[in-house]
Amino acid sequence: MKERSIFKSKWGFILTAVGSAVGMANVWGFPFKLTTNGGGAFLVIYLVFIVIFSYIGLSAEYAIGRRAKTGTLGAYQYAWETRGMGKVGKFLGYLPLTGSLCIAIGYAVIISYVLKSLVQAVTGSLMTVNTDTWFESFAFKDFSVVPFHVVVIALTLLTCITGARSIERANKIMMPLFFVLFVVLAVRVAFLPGAMEGYKFIFSPDWSHLKDPKVIVGAMGQAFFSLSITGSGMIVCGAYLNKKENIVYGAKQTGLFDTIAAMVAALVIVPAVFSYNMEQAGGPGLLFVTLPRILQEMQGGRIFAVLLFLAVFFGGITSLQNMFEVVCESVLHKIPRFGRRWVLLGIGLVTFIPGVFMEAILKWGPWMDLVSIYIIPIGATLGAISWFWIMDKKELMEEINTFEGGGKKYGNLWHSLGRYLYTPMAIVICIVALVFKVAF
Repeated sequence: MKERSIFKSKWGFILTAVGSAVGMANVWGFPFKLTTNGGGAFLVIYLVFIVIFSYIGLSAEYAIGRRAKTGTLGAYQYAWETRGMGKVGKFLGYLPLTGSLCIAIGYAVIISYVLKSLVQAVTGSLMTVNTDTWFESFAFKDFSVVPFHVVVIALTLLTCITGARSIERANKIMMPLFFVLFVVLAVRVAFLPGAMEGYKFIFSPDWSHLKDPKVIVGAMGQAFFSLSITGSGMIVCGAYLNKKENIVYGAKQTGLFDTIAAMVAALVIVPAVFSYNMEQAGGPGLLFVTLPRILQEMQGGRIFAVLLFLAVFFGGITSLQNMFEVVCESVLHKIPRFGRRWVLLGIGLVTFIPGVFMEAILKWGPWMDLVSIYIIPIGATLGAISWFWIMDKKELMEEINTFEGGGKKYGNLWHSLGRYLYTPMAIVICIVALVFKVAF
């Protein structure tokens, strides 16, 4: 069997993991929830959950991937096999894996919108349109972004072509550019009149908002999904991680940079919305209607529109890349004779064909809500239970504590936090999503 490829450097792994986590949850989800849930108070509780989830949940997903030396399907089978129930784990692994594929279908359509916006920002046509009617002209029109869709999927497949090596190289380019471009945008927004009111809102907590349980649950859900702890995506990152690397340190670094990504997005969007006295929108309305309208009125808006959509495009591609790799690795693990290139081609077609018809039949918005309400929360909960309640504790802890160099070892406290704190939180998010139909 061909030797499994791994990440060549610690920073290559961290940037890849950050690239997998950074996406629309950071760009349009976090600023919207921050604004609609009390600003600073939401931010504080969000940061608490980021610390808990990266330290425990993210570390566990990296650990099971590295321990099993494979992604979703093999990891679940391995965890349950430690209790003599490998067939159960093999079956359960298909749910989070299906979630990754399903969300990739809708996600590719959204990134196609981003690419279309980028092209029109470059040509300048975006700066003269009515953003409401412009967005409706392709978001609610059948087969409107097919050429962009093809480019998005083809480019993403190319970044996966040699597995860990090409993925690492792509993220070493795209993720630093993502941060640089957003920092440039944040600096420009800082000079807008009235931007200071946006900063005050972000950093001045009104603790009365924490009396509302929805704010706390919303912060927990945002942190959970911002880190991409879905019982699938981060496992494959761990599968390509070198044995000499400290898993918990890598998880904490991933959490740190994911939070920085969310914050720089908020420091661009929230002050800009305050400056232009516009209503805070969420989801696609923010990215494709509100922000272009602001950019049209801003001096140098065309340049900053290019920077914005280029940064979002990079973040989207790195997230989609992870979804493709999760499926590709699992298929190759089960049927290695297929070969990586043929499997990737199949994934591209399976993603592209439903995506092309999605606008005409299913509509990508309801589709994404369906996936994030049902498949992803259930998969994430299954993962938490599998790692902390089913998998043999000795094996998990041995993997967590396998690394070179100095640093503290982790013991009963870390595992107990996973079992009695992290897992119940995952269950709460799952129940809220299923019972109240909340899409995080």
